[in-house]
Amino acid sequence: MKFSVFTASTPDWTPQEAAAELAAQGWDGIEWRITDQEETDEPGFWAGNRATWPLTGLEERLADIQAVTRGAGLAYSGLGGYARSFERDDVTRLLAATATLGAGRVRVTMPLLKTGDYPDLFAGARKDLEWATAEAARLGVTVLVELHHETIAASASAALRLVDGLDPAAVGVIHDLGNLVIEGHEDHRAAFQLLGPYLQHVHVKNVAWRAVSSAPDGTVTWKADWATLREGQADVGAYLRALREHGYDGWVTLEDFSTAVPLRERTRDNLAYLRSLI
Repeated sequence: MKFSVFTASTPDWTPQEAAAELAAQGWDGIEWRITDQEETDEPGFWAGNRATWPLTGLEERLADIQAVTRGAGLAYSGLGGYARSFERDDVTRLLAATATLGAGRVRVTMPLLKTGDYPDLFAGARKDLEWATAEAARLGVTVLVELHHETIAASASAALRLVDGLDPAAVGVIHDLGNLVIEGHEDHRAAFQLLGPYLQHVHVKNVAWRAVSSAPDGTVTWKADWATLREGQADVGAYLRALREHGYDGWVTLEDFSTAVPLRERTRDNLAYLRSLI
């Protein structure tokens, strides 16, 4: 397995700092966050993230992205795009950038459940993926669908239904350990077997469910919270063993959104921990 970091989880660093730090720590690759975002005074995971390349003007920044990545001696595990499947102009730009950079694969996000009725959202996303898969095949890259809570593809079963029959050389699935703690968990071994050739990428983070309130009748309300790899409810070691037993030998991309440990120490320790588990 090869280990990389998704820069959504490194908001304090500029791209140059992220690449240099991760390379020095011994990571194999990097997965760049690419999106237009709200700027803030303080860096955050989702706004003001300094390790993010903007989608607007992306074409003019490709040489910079290449120089920063290759200059640090890192490989691309892929690109972390945020374009929705129906935003075809943005998807086209991301696919073209992926091809130009030689990054191999790019995430295209699926519709949120709250935006419509599931049958309609599914039918539209399937048509969008048919189009995107054809474009990806033409460019020699791969579209990735991430298992993500609150979308139409929260589980391996749902994602398979979405991509089934499409060319697995041009479309695949990101199996995401942390997201599945929130919604969509299925037995990992069965999920890997179910996805078959569509299992093409892995994200690792961890989540803990915490009690946040209690009603007078004793009913407890729970909330999912980002946790360290060691402290969350997912068994990271068992997960990596299941991947190995399945024969997966691709990218494992870390996206740790916990904040208990400072960023530099967090990324360094996470790499050591992941390597110790395999």
